[in-house]
Amino acid sequence: MTVFVQILTLLGSVALFLFGLNLMSGGLQKVAGDGLRAFLASMTSNALKRILTGMGVTAAIQSSTATTIMVVSFVNAGLLTLAQAIGVIMGANIGTTVTSWIMAVFGFSYDLSTISFPLILVGFMMMSFSGKNRKLRDVGEIIIGFALFFVGFAMLRSTASTLISPDSFGFLKGWTGMGFLSVLLFLIIGTLLTICFQSSAATMAIIMLLITSGVIPFKMAAAMILGENIGTTIAANVAASIGNTTSKRAAMAHTVFNVFGVCWVLAVFPFFLKLIGMVVSSLFGLPDPNSVDFSAYADGLPSNVSSSLLYSVTTMHTIFNLTNTLILVWFIPQIEKVVGLIIPGKPDDEEVFRLKFIQGGPLSTAELSLDEAKSEIVHFGEICHKGFGYVRSAVNVKTADELDELYAKLDKYEGITDRVEYEIASYLSEVSKGDISAESASRIKGMYRIIGEMESLGDSGEAIGRMMKRTLSFGSSFSEEMLKKLNRMMDLVEDAYGAMMVNLNERYSSLKDITNALDAEYNINEYRNELREEHIVNIEKQGYDYRTGVFYMDIIAEFEKMGDFIINISEAQISENIS
Repeated sequence: MTVFVQILTLLGSVALFLFGLNLMSGGLQKVAGDGLRAFLASMTSNALKRILTGMGVTAAIQSSTATTIMVVSFVNAGLLTLAQAIGVIMGANIGTTVTSWIMAVFGFSYDLSTISFPLILVGFMMMSFSGKNRKLRDVGEIIIGFALFFVGFAMLRSTASTLISPDSFGFLKGWTGMGFLSVLLFLIIGTLLTICFQSSAATMAIIMLLITSGVIPFKMAAAMILGENIGTTIAANVAASIGNTTSKRAAMAHTVFNVFGVCWVLAVFPFFLKLIGMVVSSLFGLPDPNSVDFSAYADGLPSNVSSSLLYSVTTMHTIFNLTNTLILVWFIPQIEKVVGLIIPGKPDDEEVFRLKFIQGGPLSTAELSLDEAKSEIVHFGEICHKGFGYVRSAVNVKTADELDELYAKLDKYEGITDRVEYEIASYLSEVSKGDISAESASRIKGMYRIIGEMESLGDSGEAIGRMMKRTLSFGSSFSEEMLKKLNRMMDLVEDAYGAMMVNLNERYSSLKDITNALDAEYNINEYRNELREEHIVNIEKQGYDYRTGVFYMDIIAEFEKMGDFIINISEAQISENIS
């Protein structure tokens, strides 16, 4: 019963460790907010910058998984190319070693759990008394996450010291004497542990505990680290499974990169381990981990031997990722070709009603899901703009048969805009359920308004089609002069669409001026007023068909409403930056 309780305590310690790490990582992402997204999207002009960006972001948010998923989402949203994504992922692999060094240097040498509870108090007070200050609350979350991370790690060490021993885990020792087969077996164990925990940091913590407890030698610990590097790629592939082809390729590139690294290290495994031993001995002045004989330390490992084993696994983790990056950074185009063969492209889908960037639920990092939503909204704007082309054709038709065909398209596009609005709104609703920053909450509010106005553009297009059908059904037709003026109005609406698309394509927070949209709206209103006055004057003229004039002005009024919807989109976008 005591052993059962200890096992539950061990598992609970791992859960607390992971919870603290996730809480800290989530808080860091929220504090960094849009600056982190802008940094990641802009610092990718060359291979070195991409690698440094991946390292920096991962070291900052303490999660290579979050960085990789972030990269996959950017690829899915069209903000990063596949080549850029591969470079950032390479850097993320190096950045993830920072967590291992924190555990090795502080987790075993110092009992940081003694200051963790005061830190939890500080973090709790910051969160409780933050009021509307979201940033202060996020900082409190980071502090609590940091404290829980070390409390969980301290409990993990404490429980492991009594539960994990060469006697209780003797079966593992029996698996170490099968030569290269043992290496493959422990590699698989490392992979499975990482897949189960969805955290390379948790696997590294367990490896550190196993090796410093004398359960497994350095050789098997190194094999588990190789397996951990394969297991850590699974989360990104799961996230990309609902994305587009390029995002799937980005996630697969992470797998190809790590699997290739594991293969070449296995090919030179004995020599690689000797290199690690030389580095640990020369850099830290500690015994060679390869020569440690656990049977000689029946009363426990001396501190220098324990430190040697501890630093050896962290050094191996670091050198593996550094060396693999230095080798493969020159072969990014080849990696692109390989993942292109593994995940072939699909024929372009002509069904405009299909969402292009949002392919599933929000990403695990809710803040970053908004980039996909932004790209989808730009795509929505393109759909509305394309639908306006059918409006122009409908106004200029000569026969009822032509109009019926065009009205069917306008009716279809009205249904498309309804569906796209619903899908994006549902996605934003799911994103807003997460604990997001105030800036992102403001963005979501603006996005709701934008998609609502775009849906109204679809309604207006269908309404103009109905007006044209009614005009022809009464035997009315517009004069050449009327058609000329309707086309002039449509030119002005086209200008407004152009301004709208320019503004929609601006990066978040960079749109400061919508004069282009305001000028387009002003021109539409002025021309509508001019045509309305002209219509009133023409009513009194003999030979002017009043009913045709009413149909004509109804369509002009609908175009003016479209202008209102379009300017509202630019105003909603700029309101995100000033709210």
